Amino acid sequence: MFEQYKLPYSYDALEPVIDAETMETHYSKHHATYTATLNTLAEKAGVQDKTIEEILGNLDQIADATVRNGIRNNGGGYYNHNLYFKIMGPNAGGEPTGALKESMDRTFGSFEAFKDKIFALATGQFGSGWAWMSVTKDGQLVLSNSANQDNPISLGTENTPIFALDVWEHAYYLKYKNLRGDYVKNFFHVVNWDVVAELYEAALTK
Repeated sequence: MFEQYKLPYSYDALEPVIDAETMETHYSKHHATYTATLNTLAEKAGVQDKTIEEILGNLDQIADATVRNGIRNNGGGYYNHNLYFKIMGPNAGGEPTGALKESMDRTFGSFEAFKDKIFALATGQFGSGWAWMSVTKDGQLVLSNSANQDNPISLGTENTPIFALDVWEHAYYLKYKNLRGDYVKNFFHVVNWDVVAELYEAALTK
C-alpha cells in the first residue's frame, strides 16, 4: 500500500512563501486523493507490490487503458507530490553546496543561471504541470518540464528526479492568483538544498 510522504513541518511552516491554507488543501485533499486512488487502481492492475518508480516506468505493461491512464495521473500525482513536499522546508533557501553545487555550476554555469532556466521552464509550461531537475543514468544533471502529472519517469527518460516544482494552480492560486512567476521566484526560499543534495548522491549510486 502506498502512503503519503509524512510532512516533517506544519502547514504554516512555509509562510509567507506558501500559505497554510494552500499547504493544508494541497496535502490533505489533493495529495491524499491521488494516494487513495493510486492504491485502488494499483490493486486493480495487480501492481500494488511494485515500487511507484517501477509502475510509472512500465505503464505500457498495464493492459487496461482506463486503469493505465488513471495510474499515470494518480500515480504521477502521488510520486510528484511526495518529492515536492520532501524538498521543501522552513528555514531553507540559500544555495546548494558540495558536490551538487559543483555539478550545477558545471552544467548550468551558476546557481543564478539554474534559477533562470527553471523559471523559464516553470512559467513556460502551458496549463498544469511541473518543472524538474533530474539525474541521468550517466550522472549528468538535466532540466525539463512536463504537463499534468507526468514526470521524467513516466515519460520514459530513465532519469531520476531530484527537484520538483509544482505549477498546478492549486499549488499557488490562493496566495498568488494568476502571478505564477511570483510563486516560482519565491519557491527558492523554501527549497531544502540539503535534501536535494541527498537525493543527488542517491541517484548517482543507482
